[in-house]
Amino acid sequence: MSAESTPEPGIPGTGPNVPGRSGKGRRRKPPGRGRKALLVTAWTAAGVLVLGGTGFGYLYFKLNGNIKSVDINQALGADRPAKADNGSENILVLGSDTRSGGNKKLGGGTDDGSARSDTAMIVHVYKGHQRASVVSIPRDTLIDRPACKDAQGTSHSAATGVMFNSAYSTGGATCAVRTVEAMTGVRMDHYLEVDFSGFQKLVDELGGVEVTTTKAIDDPQSHLDLKAGKHSLDGEQALGLVRTRHGVGDGSDLGRIQLQQAFVKALMEQVKQVGVFTSPKKLFDLADTATKTVTTDSDLGSVNSLVDFANGLKSIDSKNMHMVTMPVEYDPSDPNRVIVAEAKAKQVWTALKKDRPIPASATKGTATGEAKGVVTSS
Repeated sequence: MSAESTPEPGIPGTGPNVPGRSGKGRRRKPPGRGRKALLVTAWTAAGVLVLGGTGFGYLYFKLNGNIKSVDINQALGADRPAKADNGSENILVLGSDTRSGGNKKLGGGTDDGSARSDTAMIVHVYKGHQRASVVSIPRDTLIDRPACKDAQGTSHSAATGVMFNSAYSTGGATCAVRTVEAMTGVRMDHYLEVDFSGFQKLVDELGGVEVTTTKAIDDPQSHLDLKAGKHSLDGEQALGLVRTRHGVGDGSDLGRIQLQQAFVKALMEQVKQVGVFTSPKKLFDLADTATKTVTTDSDLGSVNSLVDFANGLKSIDSKNMHMVTMPVEYDPSDPNRVIVAEAKAKQVWTALKKDRPIPASATKGTATGEAKGVVTSS
C-alpha cells in the first residue's frame, strides 16, 4: 500500500525511511521484494463487470470501498511533462511492503514499520493498446532526487546521489512519480501500487503459476528451493522467486529483475488459462483480494475506472510485451551501485515519448544480471 493510505485489516501501515548511498553491496544486501501483479489486478477488476451482470451488482460497493487512491495530479501540480497526444499511456507500477506484521513474516528484514518500494517499472501501452513495453528501474540506481511534496502536502528537499527507491520511502507515491518524470521527461498517466502480502494471495487464488526453471534455485533468505524443471508455484514460492537475489546469477538486483520479468510473462499466461468467469465466488474472491491489494492514482480510484483500464489492456498478451531494464552501468566509485547510462537511457525515453519500439541499441552493452533464461513459461 502507499505511504498515503489509511491502514485496513490485513494491509499494514507505513512510515518514512530514507535509504542513502551507503550500505551493503549488491551480493550482500537482504533480498528485495519484487512483485508485479499489474495485469492480474486489472484483469480481476474487470471481472466486476461480470458480477454486475449476473445479479451480484451489490458487491460493487464493497469492492469499490476496498480501493485506495492518491491524488497524484493535485499533489504534483502543473509542473510536469506534457501529456502525450498519440493515444499511448504510461503507467508507473510499484511493488511495496512494510517490514512489520505479516509482511515481515513473509519476507524477513528489520521490523522497523517502514514502507519501501523495491520494484518499479514503467509500462508503456502503445496506441491501439495491442502492444506494450515495460522498463524496469533498478532500485539501487544512484540518482539526483528532485524536491517534492507528498500527498499530505509535506515538502521534501532534493537529494543528490541517493538510491532510486528513496523517492518512495521519502514521500510515497507522489515523490516516486515526481522522480520518475524528472528522470525520464515522460508523463506518468497512471500509478498502480501492489502490496507484498497481497501478491501472494493473488497467486494462491489463481491456483498457482506454471514455470520452468533451467537451473536449480536455492535461496534460504527468500525461502525458495526449486530443482531444475517444471513447477506450479504457490504464492509463497512465487514471492520467493521474484525477490531472490542470492539463489541464482550474480546476486545483483539486475539479475533479480530478469527473474521478475520472466515471472510476469508466466503470470500473464496463467491468467488466460484460469476459468474464473464460470465461478462467481472465485471471481469475487479474486476481485476482493485485488482491490484490497492495489493503490491507484485518483483517476483509477473506482471499480468502474479499473474496469475501463482493464478493458484497454486485455488485448495485450505476453508475446506483445517487450521487457527491458533501464540502461545502467556500474558506478566507478562503488561497484555495488549502478548509475544511469544517460545516452542510452535517452533512447528509451525518446522512444516512449514518440510511441515507438525501444531500439535494441538502447540496452546493448549496458550492465545486466546473470539470470536471463533461468525461468521460462511452462
